[in-house]
Amino acid sequence: MNFEKFYIGGRSFLAAVLLLFAFQTAEAGVFNPETFTLKNGMQVVVISNHRAPIVRHMVWYKVGAADEPRGKSGIAHFFEHLMFKKTTTLKSGEFSRIIAKNGGRDNAFTSHDYTGYHQSIAVDRLGIVMKLEADRMRGLILEDDQIEPERQVVLEERRSRTDNSPGAKLSEQMSAAMFINYPYHDPVIGWEHEIKALTKADLMKFYDQWYRPNNAILVVAGDITAAQLRPLAEKYYGSLPRGADVKRERTIEPPHNAAIRVTLRDARVRQPSIRRRYLAPSLLYGERGHVYPLEVLAQVFGGGTTSTLYRSLVIKQKLAVSAGAFYDGDNRGPSTFGFYASPRPGVGIEKLEAALDKEIAKLLDKGIDAKNVARAINTMQSEAIYARDSIGGGARVIGSALAAGHTIADVEEWPERISAVTKEQIDAAAKAILQIKNSVTGLLLNKKKKGS
Repeated sequence: MNFEKFYIGGRSFLAAVLLLFAFQTAEAGVFNPETFTLKNGMQVVVISNHRAPIVRHMVWYKVGAADEPRGKSGIAHFFEHLMFKKTTTLKSGEFSRIIAKNGGRDNAFTSHDYTGYHQSIAVDRLGIVMKLEADRMRGLILEDDQIEPERQVVLEERRSRTDNSPGAKLSEQMSAAMFINYPYHDPVIGWEHEIKALTKADLMKFYDQWYRPNNAILVVAGDITAAQLRPLAEKYYGSLPRGADVKRERTIEPPHNAAIRVTLRDARVRQPSIRRRYLAPSLLYGERGHVYPLEVLAQVFGGGTTSTLYRSLVIKQKLAVSAGAFYDGDNRGPSTFGFYASPRPGVGIEKLEAALDKEIAKLLDKGIDAKNVARAINTMQSEAIYARDSIGGGARVIGSALAAGHTIADVEEWPERISAVTKEQIDAAAKAILQIKNSVTGLLLNKKKKGS
């Protein structure tokens, strides 16, 4: 499971964390948050957890890479970097130095659907953090001597994380092929030539449009209550001016009518692999009724070493060293349901793909075993028994859900909704989604160097 869906993608953060953290009765909920809204429109969520005198403070902005103007990819992520620069009251880099001096830790992340900034600190220092975060929400100063060096940092990050990683390059190309018209087509970090072309005017326009309290969500989890947080929130964030309401304009993904194949060969590849993604709905896009059945399907068919796919390809047929499935259902836009596998030494990628296709065909023909469905749902909920132990987990799940456009009910009612999934619903969802015309298949292969 990849819980960090904050940069290049991966498994659904909301779904994945809830698999671990969501086991509660429907009446009790999962995180039982308290919420209120400031007069300037900023939503505030409090998740009390009094196990230790610390808090996780998070500010989420309802803007991500998929909200960028066409031709200006990477601006949301670039701006995440610039938020640590100069403000009307702080020197460049002073934000993080003050947090560290007070015993805290801070960081930030960008996804296609949101941008988040977070700090972990002792509860008696929370006011310091809130003052700093409120300051840069509207007080950032962008100057050329700050922008240009950070542009080079972003370009180097792209080179190290994507250009120098065959697996990341394949994922990027598969996403570009998967989404014909929807802005998930572009990588979160941006295309190199577009990063280089971003101007100061582009950045200022982006800041003024999106970085406003009425487009932000404050989530604080830990040793605090809503009654204790409200006066602090009103003091530090409540005085910030409300901006114009921004509508998140997104294009529509057209129907897919042809299977696509993407092959990347690189001499650095030591372990070949096959990846298959199918266009799928999310809670906010497409047929919502398939979402929870697809979550259970991913667990039954490819969720770990006891799953159908792993037992067949790795244990029984001994064709692969790894195999699994994944589903990302919490996007604001369309999602993907996917499979992956890596061959054992001496097994050709063609043979492994044929075996994978056979397992998918068997799934569509015979459906899921009802006993496996019940076991999967039980596993998904029993693994989530420590919901309240994680201070940061609740803040991230609630924050990412709200920033993408979900509701607190989508999080709190997850155990009840997932327990209601039936075999018939799973079989119907599989037949609706796992159609080859809706797929992109990616092959990561070794390319021998000349002369070797």
